[in-house]
Amino acid sequence: MTNIVLQNLFPDFLEKEKIERSQIWNEHITIHKGDRLQIVAPSGSGKTSLVHFLYGLRKDYHGSILFDGKNTKTFSPEDFAKNRQTHLSVIFQDLRIFPEQTARENIDIKRMLQPFHSQSQIESMTGALGVSTKLNQPGKTCSYGEQQRIAIVRALQQPFDFILMDEPFSHLDENNRKKAMALIEEEATKRGAAIILADLKPIEYFKANRILNL
Repeated sequence: MTNIVLQNLFPDFLEKEKIERSQIWNEHITIHKGDRLQIVAPSGSGKTSLVHFLYGLRKDYHGSILFDGKNTKTFSPEDFAKNRQTHLSVIFQDLRIFPEQTARENIDIKRMLQPFHSQSQIESMTGALGVSTKLNQPGKTCSYGEQQRIAIVRALQQPFDFILMDEPFSHLDENNRKKAMALIEEEATKRGAAIILADLKPIEYFKANRILNL
């Protein structure tokens, strides 16, 4: 079964006291495809770093991350690219919306190599999250909350076994948070994929089967 294993993983730069208090750092953690994992992470605990480690953007850590038994520190840039194309999707805390591109163009970026959904399904998803009228507007003209919803829809346009989320609802009201979470869970279920959600506090409407404190 597809899985991610963290073996005694901890950031090079994190204080010893924070590592010792953590249920993730310097532990042996296995995340299986299909899991629903909620990571509760106060500021300064390395939440964003963990997402970047898993996605392969940084390697300034001790220990190992194994993807299906393969140590990701040995991955080439091509290995990481393939992994992200078919196995890993992500919603970054800083969103990474291209300001000059339209919302639709930002979403289509995830569909270029290996699309999972049709254009009509994009219309349906953006409609469900209340941003369908923004599809032809440049990203820079959308509010941060609108950009956050666009980033969520974008992350759902590709195949994935794991979706990583770093404070994905920080600028949404409660109603839109619940709609976005329902859409993400629906899409993860279609793929049999795992959801790894890291946030400052527990998300009550996320049906996690495991909660770990970072």
